[in-house]
Amino acid sequence: MSGGGMAWGWAVLAVAVGGAAGAVVRQLLSTAPWGPLRGVLVANTTGAALLGALVALVEDPVLLLLLGTGLCGALTTWSTLALQTAELARRSPGRAAAYLGVTLVLGLGAALLTLHLLS
Repeated sequence: MSGGGMAWGWAVLAVAVGGAAGAVVRQLLSTAPWGPLRGVLVANTTGAALLGALVALVEDPVLLLLLGTGLCGALTTWSTLALQTAELARRSPGRAAAYLGVTLVLGLGAALLTLHLLS
């Protein structure tokens, strides 16, 4: 196998391993006693903060793929956030808007804060 092929193989493996770990953590958070809405909020905020830290601290491209693309990509979830917000909006549009706003502020704030503090 050529050097480029090996690099591609390691990249795919890194994303797969990180993604598996991130998906397990998100599932655990989503099924925790505090409920799925808070679980996804915690997952998205934690993932955003971790990604900010990784961008600031990690230079190894394979490690960034493992932890950034894989772990953080699977830990955070746009599709579940969108579905939960839509379901919440059916029952309480104001609460859905608040949930979406809190998610945006916390996620962006966590990413920017860790990036700023660790750069």
